[in-house]
Amino acid sequence: MNDPKSRKTRVLTGITTSGTPHLGNYVGAIRPAVAASRQAGVESFYFLADLHSLIKLQSPERVQRSTLEIAAAWLAAGLDPAHVWFYRQSDIPEIPELTWLLTCVAGKGILNRAHAYKAAVDKNRAEGEDDDAAITAGLFMYPVLMAADILVFNANKVPVGRDQVQHIEMARDFGQRFNHLYGEPAGKEFFALPEAVIEEHVATLPGLDGRKMSKSYDNVIPLSASREELKKLIFSIVTDSKAPGEAKDPGGSNVFQLYQAFAGAEETAAMRQAYADGIGWGDAKQKLFERIDAEIAPLRERYESLIAAPQRIEEQLRDGARRVREAYATPLLGELREAVGLRDLSRTAQWAKKASAAKAAAPQLKQYRENDGRFYFKLVQGERTLLQSIGFDSPKDAGARIAQLKREGGSLLHHAAGEGVHLGQELIGKLAEDAALEEVLAAVAALVEADA
Repeated sequence: MNDPKSRKTRVLTGITTSGTPHLGNYVGAIRPAVAASRQAGVESFYFLADLHSLIKLQSPERVQRSTLEIAAAWLAAGLDPAHVWFYRQSDIPEIPELTWLLTCVAGKGILNRAHAYKAAVDKNRAEGEDDDAAITAGLFMYPVLMAADILVFNANKVPVGRDQVQHIEMARDFGQRFNHLYGEPAGKEFFALPEAVIEEHVATLPGLDGRKMSKSYDNVIPLSASREELKKLIFSIVTDSKAPGEAKDPGGSNVFQLYQAFAGAEETAAMRQAYADGIGWGDAKQKLFERIDAEIAPLRERYESLIAAPQRIEEQLRDGARRVREAYATPLLGELREAVGLRDLSRTAQWAKKASAAKAAAPQLKQYRENDGRFYFKLVQGERTLLQSIGFDSPKDAGARIAQLKREGGSLLHHAAGEGVHLGQELIGKLAEDAALEEVLAAVAALVEADA
């Protein structure tokens, strides 16, 4: 497997195949991801999340149709399968396999806090039902499957709406915990830790009723809407009762938020001034219609042509899956199976030799997050833990102590019996049961020398 730190930046985006693609999908995911795919130094991954769709959709025909429609939308928006990885989630068997490996390290407490699960529980309680009534294990485990989508290709950046940031944080947590459990003592990092990418103004687009544009709320504007349907939907957007001539607040206007998602800086500034001057809602909606139609009219034409040729789309998806599996997913899962012990039994002696050699490994400071939500580090040498830190509220706090140790060595370290190890006046942790302070000082000195 390629070192996750020594390659192009990988950007991964997907859309659940549970409905017709709409402007919210386009603005929040498709458009920025397609633009990012054309940047130098970027390797882009695009997938149709059909496994995710099964959590909330039990209509096989609808899943199939939605997959076709969404694939056509990506291609119509300018996606070039010759220059990006374009595939269907269910065509990558390594994803569900990785989901299970991550399930075995994921903390249930973290999953209990997932927004979608908590919302379902709250709804049941409000209706006087049992907490888990009608909640499937699929809904509960959704964040783990999403983490597998990301980590199987070691994506660095994932464009998401603000409401999805929690899932990226969970993917980081699961990946970091796997690295911590199975990467030591050799310091192997199987997974790069992904970052969420949000376009502040357009990450979540309002729908016709002002809520987030979502198939669940039935308030969407389909990306494939005809010119006539597009105008009709835009003119149905909910507004306040202010009359023409009255100044209007762009901050609370669904029309304005949609407009700025498609307009440039100068156009947006002009519309903001029009609001201050009291533009009528009919005129504002007409400007919105013209601005959106100017961008999606060419896309609409390409979309209709692609929908008429489903076999061509199917071939592109299967070819994309085959290539990306060969390049990334299959080799990675081979490494992960070895790491967790799902190994060829005839190679027992070889692994015993590797384990013996690892005991002589150089000292390392490892930072990680535990199931309690706090951040820790420990000083290890080979298979031994020498120093275990206390928990810190943020990774920055833990990282600051690591940096100080690497910078100043053991000059500020001292150990008080029954009190733990201090860095200056601050308690930072405790010695391992079989470790002595002299060993910690020697290991820290080796770290300082290695960084010099």
